[in-house]
Amino acid sequence: MNIDLTYYWPFIKLGATDVWRHKTRSFLTMLGMVFGVGSVIAMLAVGEGASHQALESIKRLGSQNIMVSSVKPAASVSSGSAQTTQMDVYGLLDEDDARIRETVPGVSDTVPARMVRRAARYNDRALDLRVVETVPAWFDVVKRPILAGRVLKPEDCTGRANVCVLTEFGVRHLLAGKKVVGQHIRLGSATFEVVGIVKNDAGGNVRAPDSDADVYISMDAGRRIFGIASIRWVSGTRQGEKLELSEIIVRMKSTSVVEAGAKAIEAMLKRFHKKPDFKIDVPLSLLREAEKTKRTYNIVLGAIAGISLLVGGIGIMNIMLASVTERTKEIGIRRAIGARKSRIVVQFLINTCVLSITGGAVGVIVGVAIPFAITFFSGMPTLIRLYSMVLAFGISVGTGVVFGLYPALRAASLDPIEALRHE
Repeated sequence: MNIDLTYYWPFIKLGATDVWRHKTRSFLTMLGMVFGVGSVIAMLAVGEGASHQALESIKRLGSQNIMVSSVKPAASVSSGSAQTTQMDVYGLLDEDDARIRETVPGVSDTVPARMVRRAARYNDRALDLRVVETVPAWFDVVKRPILAGRVLKPEDCTGRANVCVLTEFGVRHLLAGKKVVGQHIRLGSATFEVVGIVKNDAGGNVRAPDSDADVYISMDAGRRIFGIASIRWVSGTRQGEKLELSEIIVRMKSTSVVEAGAKAIEAMLKRFHKKPDFKIDVPLSLLREAEKTKRTYNIVLGAIAGISLLVGGIGIMNIMLASVTERTKEIGIRRAIGARKSRIVVQFLINTCVLSITGGAVGVIVGVAIPFAITFFSGMPTLIRLYSMVLAFGISVGTGVVFGLYPALRAASLDPIEALRHE
């Protein structure tokens, strides 16, 4: 269907002229649409930014992975003399790692790890780091960019080499200003050679297997140097804990078997663990829940911001009704000299469209500027989607047309004789 712009052009000029003639009134009318469109875009951008960050954090954990972690139960089993030694024995075992790898269907590989806190020293500098005792496959599962050097290799484990990989956080605070790769640091009582640096990426608000302040060593070197038990003195009593593995990352062959695999792992561990000293996280399930929450969140935010557009539409209707009253005599004259009702309707609808389109366009600019300001001043992540701008602008124009239709029909239905008598 071809639209004859020459037919509508006089009405467009008339509508724009009328808006310009009543600048203050038109400006105040458009404010409702400006704030409505701006709030829709800004609120959706804030929601998208927060949910995108959470979703990306979960995705980094791997949709094919299952995270099995040790948890210290409320009442741990203690061994030794109550007056002298208290030893808490809990958590995942090497046997659990072997059972998962050999008996759970669909398992591709397992990556065991043990985390302990140790003081790292380089000359006169000291830094508390989390030592991750693991295997080379850790870096295949927990992918982080390598900034320098290399990560752990199989020969580091078989040779029980005292080598380590630092995060950039550890490098900045411990080896600032030094050539990092090839330097030696002390972890506890042992000396380790730094063979590589990986980028920080702790996973945002989602519990990730790694953290900023990590140093990675081979499982064999960690067992040889630090053992699997730690002891400390508290008020004259030796308190300690025995923990073989802090975490097992289970890689499944495909996402289709992840949730079934998690249930099988949980059932198997419950048979061999008499107390609740483990927990299972499934990133795939977390991802689905986060996506569902994101959709609900966006709907709620859009509905709240849409109220502003509704208020703006009501403002346009009020102004157009006032305009009909002001121009009653003009409408009567036009009707008396033969103007059809459709032309009167088109005239007032175009007037409404000029207001709503202009207000919507300015609102889009405001809506794009607000998220940038939020990110700049507060550091909060925001993400502007094209659909939010199109949706807000479309609703703005649609609301203006819907609310402008009644005043236009009312103007067209005026009796010419009564309109001419209007003062």
